[in-house]
Amino acid sequence: MTNQDHSPESAFLRLVSIMDELREKCPWDRKQTVDSLRHHTIEETYELADAILEGDWKGIREELGDLMLHIVFYAKIGSEAGRFTLTEVLNGICEKLIHRHPHIYGDVKVNNEEDVKRNWEKLKMKEGKTSVLSGVPKALPALVKAMRLQEKAKQVGFEWEHRGQVWDKVKEEEGELMSALDHAGSLDAQAPEYESARAHVEEEFGDLLFSLVNYSRFIGIDAEMALERTNRKFMDRFTKMERLANDDGRSLADMSLEDMDAIWNRIKTGNQT
Repeated sequence: MTNQDHSPESAFLRLVSIMDELREKCPWDRKQTVDSLRHHTIEETYELADAILEGDWKGIREELGDLMLHIVFYAKIGSEAGRFTLTEVLNGICEKLIHRHPHIYGDVKVNNEEDVKRNWEKLKMKEGKTSVLSGVPKALPALVKAMRLQEKAKQVGFEWEHRGQVWDKVKEEEGELMSALDHAGSLDAQAPEYESARAHVEEEFGDLLFSLVNYSRFIGIDAEMALERTNRKFMDRFTKMERLANDDGRSLADMSLEDMDAIWNRIKTGNQT
């Protein structure tokens, strides 16, 4: 099993053969179910996302292999349970792609990618979907889900005309959040209406986030990617701040905010000496 195949077809069949053998002979692989694999698959997906964010093509290749293994693994379990076969999985996605690309495999005319997206959603509705939002997974992280919901709604025309309108909405939501905060802040924590007031603050904060995600789409920014890059930038600068403080024989916990801010600004300007 050490010889590498050089065609995609033979390499895929090699993976299928290895999966069959592992399922038969390996105690761990034999024990797995779709439920036990689920969290592993989620982890592998995030590892792929990390590799993409880092521009690590070697890592992308490796993580794609891991996900391919999971797909074959699920198909093997499904076949054993008499639910579906790997062939049915592959033919199913092929037929779906052909059906949902009538501009390639039929006589539908499109002018741009937005036409393609609209046709895609129309075809999904004809297939029995009860809502254009029904294809958005419930388990998606909230920020990604907001983006997907907005993209879906756009396909039926529920969309602002220009980004200025969206920014006006952001400012409107900011004002409503400030108003809710002022109201909650005027209440005693023991007051009967305090909890409902705090819940209203949370609601308005969510509305503000949702409107900011919407604005990100209008300026061509992936909100999830932007926030993750900021997360990583913060982690990098914070760990450098810890290191610089340690080099001076100090601990962040014993420093004032002004002292930490001074080190932070040194890092931002590239002056770490």
